[in-house]
Formats: sequence, C-alpha cells, structure tokens
Amino acid sequence: MRFEKPVSLTTIAQLIGAEIVGNKNGIATGINEIHKVEPGDLVFADHPKYYTTCINSAATFIIINKKTDFPEGKALLIVEDPFEAYLKIADHYRPFNPSMKMISDTSIVGEGTVIMPNAYIGNHVSIGTNCIVYPNVTILDHCVLGNHVVIQAGTVIGSDAFYYNKKTNRDIHYKKMTSCGRVVIEDWVEIGASCTVDRGVSSDTLIRTGTKIDNLVQIGHDTVIGKNCLLAGQVGIAGATTLEDNVILWGQVGVSKTLTIGKNAIVYAQSGVKDSIAGGKKYFGSPVEDAREKIKEFVWIKRIPKLWEKVMGKKG
Repeated sequence: MRFEKPVSLTTIAQLIGAEIVGNKNGIATGINEIHKVEPGDLVFADHPKYYTTCINSAATFIIINKKTDFPEGKALLIVEDPFEAYLKIADHYRPFNPSMKMISDTSIVGEGTVIMPNAYIGNHVSIGTNCIVYPNVTILDHCVLGNHVVIQAGTVIGSDAFYYNKKTNRDIHYKKMTSCGRVVIEDWVEIGASCTVDRGVSSDTLIRTGTKIDNLVQIGHDTVIGKNCLLAGQVGIAGATTLEDNVILWGQVGVSKTLTIGKNAIVYAQSGVKDSIAGGKKYFGSPVEDAREKIKEFVWIKRIPKLWEKVMGKKG
C-alpha cells in the first residue's frame, strides 16, 4: 500500500508505540508484505525464521519484536507484537469506510462506460473508457480498471485476501490480516461470470492487457497475470503467484502460491501446478509434468493388464 503522502518514521512509531533503532529521520512511503516490498516500505517480521529475509529485503523499515543487526541506512521499529502493529498502520491509513450508494461519489467512471443495474462500485474506484460492467458485479474500494474492460454478471473484484496470522496461544488461532492492497486491471481484459479476484494484502493484484478469463475463476491475492493469458472455467490460483505473458490454463487447473508459470506455457485441464514451471512447454497431471511424457505414461499404464496376462501365461 502506498501512503497518500510520505510519512515520517517518528509518526509511525508514535502510532504503533515503537522504539526506533537506526535511521530515526527516515520517511516511509508505504507498507508491504515481504513478497512485494520496495525501498521506502515498511515490512513486519514476527518470527525468527523471517528476520533475515525481512531485514535483507528491499524494505527500508522493519517492524520487529527484538533488536538485531541490520544494514546501514535502515531502521528497526521494535514493538511487542509486529502483526498488531501492521494492523494499526493498515487500518489508520486505509480505514474501512462503507459506501451505501450503488456507485460511490468518490469513484470515477470513464466516457462510454456502461454500468448495468445492481452493480456496486465502491470508494475510490477508477474505471476507464468504453467498459461494460454487467448486473450484480461488485467492484470494491480502490480498484482500478483500464479501458475496454468487460466484467460479466456476478463477479467480485477486490474481495479480501484469504490471508491469516496463526497464533496457537490465543482462543482464535487464525487472525485476519487486513487487506489494504488493490486490484489493477489493464486494457482489453475480459472477466467472465461469477469470478472472484482478491485484492492484494498490501500490494496489487494485477491483470495485464488483453487477458481473457472464463466463468467461475478464483484469483488469489497479489497474483500477477501477464498479457494475453487465457484462463478457462474453474481455474484456481493461490496468492502471490505470477503468470507470465501468453500463459493458457485450461479448465479446473489448480495453481499453488508464490510460484511462476513461464511465458507461453500451456497447462491442460484438471492439472495441479505445485512449483514454478518453465515457459514454452505443455504440461499435464497433478503435479504437472511434460504433457507428452505424461500421456505416454497413461498409455503404458493401460497396457499393464495385458502385459501381466502375458507374463502369467508364460509362467503357466
């Protein structure tokens, strides 16, 4: 999440009750999770296994629960509970402000765009020119749509990330991490009916120019989908995943989190992608393998009964 204007580190420290160690004159430009941090960002680490990653990331300011070494020019904000500190910052700089109108007064709709009945457009939404938003579409706060975008009926853009902080020392083990990111959809994108595109936790979920998405597709938080991709019905993509340009996912493909599918890759229907895969190839299976090799494997599996009969016949 980018702050509307840079915020002094002392202001942040006062908000969350933190001790500053390091560059006390720093200026924060936003807050982000570890997968998306940039210079000027705040990031939090609440477990020792994440300390080194956060401290050595692009983030300039680290919200943490103990003093530790860190690179010159950065700063630590030491608090008892870094996760709660993150929530305070997110809720303060991007508070929940419900809009009770079908189209918020703070949103912008471009020339030639059609918004059909019962569509809901939240606060600070930007929609470009010549778009079509069909009935019962929901576009939630701070989302951005480019030009010539089509959203079919019943789709939700900008729902909260499925992202929770687990702590076993409290009655509620899973505490929701506030989603303060956005969904950004570029030009000439089409999204089918009854799809869900989750907003980023603190960054953007991005769908690039020319991508086409079928009905009943789930796109997780902070996912980046490249240009001219095709996603068929019932595809599910977990959070912080990247699809490079021209990727095709056929029906019911499941994609795990924080991985990359390379440019021009094609994944056949009902496959499962658990790790990053190279571009320019066709894949099939769960977990996916080279499609030709997987199909050969199925052919041989079908031959097993006949081979077994031959072997047993010779023994007889």
